[in-house]
Amino acid sequence: MIKICKANPNHVEGIAKVCTEGYWATYSDIYSKEYIETVIRDFYNNERILNEVTHSSKEWGGYFVAVENDEVIGAGGGGMISDTSGELFVLYLNPNRRNEGIGTLLLNAITNQQKEFGALEQWVSVQKGNQKGIPFYEAKGFILQYEQNGYNDKEGKNYISLRYKRQI
Repeated sequence: MIKICKANPNHVEGIAKVCTEGYWATYSDIYSKEYIETVIRDFYNNERILNEVTHSSKEWGGYFVAVENDEVIGAGGGGMISDTSGELFVLYLNPNRRNEGIGTLLLNAITNQQKEFGALEQWVSVQKGNQKGIPFYEAKGFILQYEQNGYNDKEGKNYISLRYKRQI
């Protein structure tokens, strides 16, 4: 049975693993190896995740995890970007566990938290060409708003981030 809960320090290694594997599976055909390694080093290291698990606020609601048999199989988190706007910052699954509804369960938990904080709308950034994320978010009612330059594009690869929004 899959349980969705707010992450705690016991989940740190599992979050790092699922986010790293999910990031590689999602972006290996889009980003350079160097870019992927930089993002993973910056965001999915145990020290940062421990901090993000132990310190939460409206701006960062902490990680939520999907756990089955004491193993983290999915992780996600978001926060408020204004008084009435939430944002999904991260959502990854074990690549072998896609299409089981786990992402939906995590998104629902994050969305419910943001509604409690007063969110009326929710945003997400998705890399152009991400054929794992785009169909998922569109199926959940997110509508493309605009394109912008991707995060940390120091290589000049012109990575494009798509900004999606939905009413919640």
